[in-house]
Amino acid sequence: MTGRHALAALVAISWREIVKFTHQKGRLFSAIVRPTLWLIVFAAGFQNVFGVSIIPPYESYITYQEYVLPGLMGIVLLFNGMQSSLSMVYDREMGVMRLLLTAPLPRWYTLLCKLAAGTLLSVVQAYAFLVTAWLFGVTIPWSGWITILPALVLSGLMLGAIGLALSVHIRQLENFAGTMNFVIFPMFFVSSALYPLWKLEESGAVAVWRAAQVNPFTHAVELVRFAAYGQLNGMALAVVAGSTALFFLLAVVGYDPQRGMIARTRQAAA
Repeated sequence: MTGRHALAALVAISWREIVKFTHQKGRLFSAIVRPTLWLIVFAAGFQNVFGVSIIPPYESYITYQEYVLPGLMGIVLLFNGMQSSLSMVYDREMGVMRLLLTAPLPRWYTLLCKLAAGTLLSVVQAYAFLVTAWLFGVTIPWSGWITILPALVLSGLMLGAIGLALSVHIRQLENFAGTMNFVIFPMFFVSSALYPLWKLEESGAVAVWRAAQVNPFTHAVELVRFAAYGQLNGMALAVVAGSTALFFLLAVVGYDPQRGMIARTRQAAA
């Protein structure tokens, strides 16, 4: 594989994902409307519960809506990561994935291109939601619009890698709804996206607090939250980077016809 071939494959796969995205206008609409409703309705209702407070890393007074904004950007990345896994299942059923995986490129690189393309769409949708929130008067510091970009990219890669790993085991499109309920919502609610973790511990929900501590989505949210205010959360960075590598490796192994889940499925069918 030469550098020119690698670039051509990346551009082709990314362009295919972009074209598919432009033909699914409701996808961007839902990606913006869903977290906006949370921001306006849910966060406004809880504003009186949490009020304004000093919450690290801000070291200043912020509203509850400003606190949950990075978490809701995380949910945009999470849903799009799962949408990517749905796309993988659909491509496998239609035979498109077979053509991609038989291309004269390393299998891991083909999957990496799919992951990069999905992450690109995730970041675009996250910024679209950030603009929408700004229109409603909820935003982050202007410098945070730039410093948040690497955190969004890395978090998008991690959540996309989780989607890739899940797509190995999802055999039919009909099973995707169950996967969403089993993966997305527990990851979202058992995290710091909607409330500080110390609130869970303070309220006595120790089991939920511990589960949130090991939830990779929690660290993705914290990485974005700190980056929005120009700070780096080293622990969150390490967990997100490590989780990205782990789940991507699982996806590569799973899509290997000699070692992965696909091989075992073919053997069982035979």
